[in-house]
Amino acid sequence: MLIYWQENSCVVKISAKGLALLGILIIATGVVPAFADTNSTNSTNSTTVSAGSAPANSSSATNSSVQVAQPAAGTGHPATPSQTGSYVGTNNPATNARELLANQSTANLTPPPYLVTNATGNSSQIVSMGTSAPAVTVTTDKTSYNDGDKIVISGTTKDYLGDTPLTLILRNPDGNVVSINQVQINPDKTYSISLTAGGALWQAAGSYSVYVQFGGPDRSATTKFQFSGSHIAGNTIMVDGTNSSVTYTITNGKVTDIKADTISKSLIVTIQTTGDGNLTITMPRALIDAKKSDGTDDVYFVLNDGQENDQFEEIKNTTTERTLQIPFTDGTSQIEIIGTFVVPEFGAMAAVVLVVAIIVIIAISSKNGLRIQPRT
Repeated sequence: MLIYWQENSCVVKISAKGLALLGILIIATGVVPAFADTNSTNSTNSTTVSAGSAPANSSSATNSSVQVAQPAAGTGHPATPSQTGSYVGTNNPATNARELLANQSTANLTPPPYLVTNATGNSSQIVSMGTSAPAVTVTTDKTSYNDGDKIVISGTTKDYLGDTPLTLILRNPDGNVVSINQVQINPDKTYSISLTAGGALWQAAGSYSVYVQFGGPDRSATTKFQFSGSHIAGNTIMVDGTNSSVTYTITNGKVTDIKADTISKSLIVTIQTTGDGNLTITMPRALIDAKKSDGTDDVYFVLNDGQENDQFEEIKNTTTERTLQIPFTDGTSQIEIIGTFVVPEFGAMAAVVLVVAIIVIIAISSKNGLRIQPRT
């Protein structure tokens, strides 16, 4: 069977066999591109398909897109731009669907929070979320202590902030502050401090709390320990060279002597230690005091074996007495408390002796007729 077609005065004769071959070629243009990538295992294929012609494969191309040239206008199809990429032109719906489905890979979707992409790009590994390290921790070496025991408080921090210290506040069962300390953090993000349980502020038995803060309230932690209470029996000792006495308590040591130094306006306390401890001393204002020029209270100056001790605290202040709590380390032998006034050596007794001596001299002079003659 022959088919005749006339175009611009030209007659085209096509046999039925030729028409069948032409149909096969047209169908092949839609099927071959889908399997074009199976022709090469070491490179990506680039396929260009033109309507009415066979596809051409290129094993040396590096562009993975499929290009389809659309039929020209006037051939029964509207003219459309060529499609470049993984999506082919609209002239072949079957190929278009396959390419579109292939490019909608779940690898391009954002993984859920419990999926983590590792260094090799594997996003399908489930990992444990875990919990972040606390900003600061605190602990004690024991859960309970007795009077005079050493307490070791230690912990860690998540960050190291150079010279920024950690603040440690110790409170008794009544909530009153027993001790405040600034603790330096080690470069390895650890810290430790030792305290001695006992003293005037440790008399209450029960649960004591340790609060630490590092850099801000959001970086804090608390722990607690039990304490049996400090049973203080105040000791009274006369101050050498005066007719005054002081009351004191001491942990991990004993006081052997206290004397007044009128030159340095101080009290010098001699002690013997058995460990780190605290001296709590109550001093009458009439014996020693520290005043400013306007008459208000000033702070004392304390030396431990000649070295300034800035860790002492004034824990009680009345109109007649002032009480200091002075920490010391094992081996300390002398604590000096310096004020602005100290009673003169022998105090009132010295004045009485002086008055009596003057009266005696006058009496003897009158009896013996002694007169002082000026020189001429």
